[in-house]
Amino acid sequence: MAAQQAKRQSSVMPMVIVAMLFFVLGFATWLNGSLMPYLQQMLQLTPLQASLIIFSFYIAVTFTALPSAWLIRKVGYKNGMALGMATMMLAGLLYIPAAQTQTFALFLLAQLVIGTGQTLLQTAVNPYVVKIGPEETAAVRISIMGILNKTAGVVAPIVFTALMAGSFAAKSDVALTAEQIDTMAAGLVLPYLGLAAFLGLLALAVKYSPLPELAKEADSASNSGQLKAALARPSLALGVVALFVYVAVEVIAGDTIGLFALSLGVERYTVMTSYTMACMVLGYVLGIVLIPRVLSQQKALAVSAVLGLLLTAAIVFGDTGSYAIANTLLVPFGGTALPDTLLYIAVLGLANAIVWPAVWPLALSGLGSLTSVGSALLIMGIAGGAFGPLLWGLASGSGLGQQGAYIVMLPCYLFILFYAVKGHKLTRWK
Repeated sequence: MAAQQAKRQSSVMPMVIVAMLFFVLGFATWLNGSLMPYLQQMLQLTPLQASLIIFSFYIAVTFTALPSAWLIRKVGYKNGMALGMATMMLAGLLYIPAAQTQTFALFLLAQLVIGTGQTLLQTAVNPYVVKIGPEETAAVRISIMGILNKTAGVVAPIVFTALMAGSFAAKSDVALTAEQIDTMAAGLVLPYLGLAAFLGLLALAVKYSPLPELAKEADSASNSGQLKAALARPSLALGVVALFVYVAVEVIAGDTIGLFALSLGVERYTVMTSYTMACMVLGYVLGIVLIPRVLSQQKALAVSAVLGLLLTAAIVFGDTGSYAIANTLLVPFGGTALPDTLLYIAVLGLANAIVWPAVWPLALSGLGSLTSVGSALLIMGIAGGAFGPLLWGLASGSGLGQQGAYIVMLPCYLFILFYAVKGHKLTRWK
C-alpha cells in the first residue's frame, strides 16, 4: 500500500509536465483556425490556397509518424519530447521571415515544420499517459488530456485575436491597401517570436525535468506479415478509414469556420475556432458522464454520426442571414450576434467529440499481439486533417461556394455511421 501511494505521488509531477505538453499540442494545432483566415485576408488567397495552410500542417503526419517512432526508439521518449518542442521552436522562428517577406511558400514551410515537430512530440508523449500511472486509471488520464487539448483549442484563437487586435485590416469585401497588408504582416512577428522563445524554454525544461524515461522498445525491422495480418481485420482497416474521415470533418469544422466567417463579414473571424472547440470540450465531458452508463460506445458513435449529418444539411441549406439562434442563446447574455450557419459549424464540435475515443477501442478489439501495429495504422488516420480542408477548398471554387462546400462532410459522416452500425462488427472480408 505504501509503495503504491509513493508511486502515485512520484507520478504527479510527470503528469503535470505531460498535461502542459498536451495543452501545447492543442494550442499549436488549433491556432491554425485563426491563422488560416488571417493569412487569406493578408495575402489575398483563394479558399483553395488558404486550405493549403492546413494541408501542409497535417500532411506532416503522413511521412513523419513512422520516422518519429524510429527516432524515439533511438533517443528515448524524454529526448523525443524535447526534440519535438525544439522542432516546433524552429517553426516559430520561420514564421518571422515569412511575415516580413509576405511569402506564402515560407508560411507553408513553417506549417510543415511545426506539423513535423508536433508529430514527433505526440508520438513521444502519448505513451506517458498510459504508462506513467496505474493502468486501471489510464482511461481517466486519457480523457483529462483530451479535455486539455481541446481547451487549448478554445484559448488559442482568443489569444491570437487579442494579440492581433491592432493589426486587423478592413472587412473582407474591402480591398486592402499596401499599408494595411504591411500592418497585418508586422503584427505576426512578435507573437511568433514569443511563441518560439516559449517553446525553446519548454524544450529545455522537458530535457532537464524529472520525467522518468520509459523502457525503450526493441528496434526491430518492420514485419510486413504483421501489417498484412492487421489489415486482414475489417474492423481495424475500416476503423482507420473512419478515423481518417473523422479527422477530416473535425479539422473542417475547427479550421474553416474562420474563413467562412470572414466571407460573411464577421469582424473577429479569428476567434471562431473557439466556438467549435468549446463544443468539443462539452462533448468530451458528456462522453465521460454518459459512456457506458447511458450509452454504449457503438450507440454514442452512431448518435454522433447522425448529429453530424443533420448539422451538415443545416449548414449547406441554412439561411446565412438568419441570427435566430444567437439572438436567443448568445445576445441576451452579452454574446455576439452570429449567423445560424456559423453556429451549426461550431456545434459540429459536439458531434465530433466522441468519435475518436469511440473508434479506437472498437478498432483494436481482439487484435491481441497485433495491437501495436493497429495503433500505428490508426495514428496514420490523422492525415485526414490534410485532405478535409483541401476538398472543402476545391469544392468552394467549383461553384458551390464556401457554404455549399460543406457538403463534402456528408459522405464522411455516412461512413462513420456505417462503421458504428456494421463496420466494427465485421470479422473477415467477403
